[in-house]
Amino acid sequence: MTGLWLDDTRCVVSLGFDVDGVSGAINRNPNAAHLPTLMSMREYGPSVATPRILDVLGELDVRASFFVPGYVAETHPELVEDIGRRGHEVGHHGYMHEPPATLSKDREAEVLDKGIEIIERIIGAPPKGYRSPSWELSEHSLSLLAERGFVYDSSLMGDDVPYMVDADGTRIVEVPVHWELDDFPYYAFDPALGLINTPASPAQVFEAWSAAFEGAHHYGRSFVLTLHPFVSGRPGRLRMLERLIGYIRGFPGVRFMTALELAETWRRSVEQ
Repeated sequence: MTGLWLDDTRCVVSLGFDVDGVSGAINRNPNAAHLPTLMSMREYGPSVATPRILDVLGELDVRASFFVPGYVAETHPELVEDIGRRGHEVGHHGYMHEPPATLSKDREAEVLDKGIEIIERIIGAPPKGYRSPSWELSEHSLSLLAERGFVYDSSLMGDDVPYMVDADGTRIVEVPVHWELDDFPYYAFDPALGLINTPASPAQVFEAWSAAFEGAHHYGRSFVLTLHPFVSGRPGRLRMLERLIGYIRGFPGVRFMTALELAETWRRSVEQ
């Protein structure tokens, strides 16, 4: 065991893709559904970028986690089937990208159950991992997840390795995230939604993420990267991600895992 990890692992890397499609834009502003340019940019994610990402991950022999809103799964069932068939994890990401903090407890439960049913119908098994849309849980979220048998949540930012969180007496694994390791703050540009910051270049993002990885590797932590296909699936940005994966593989003791594998590995390590 090296530091926190079993065997000779020094740093665990987990790639997560939030396949939001049009759901996030519509949930944020229902009028977005009537803006063809915005809708086409978002639809690029599941229709064009995600198949390309799957091919790249296949070439690199990397398995990842894909968090899919129920609406996107309903409208792209063949894509979700392909994600599962290629050995990747399909995780829960709401129905219409609803942040739980904006919902009543009953409505949050309905959204969870609807998403579970849709994913299970498509891939034959319920999701075991959950990532909150916009990373804003409600006070009820963890207990609702535990009641439904989820192994982990990936929405909190309380550490840079997984940790256990209490859900009304049941403990589930938290696979923590951070805005530093999310592509949206660097790249997102949606004038129709009021997002008008100048996007960073792939070179700037490589510099930020490679530095973050170097720190995670130095301290023996985890490196959980969150990407959105409509954002990072653009050709130049995806080429940068390929470069980053190659760079990471040059370090000793690195293991790529899905978020579910990371959560299960962590649970085994703390229970020994």
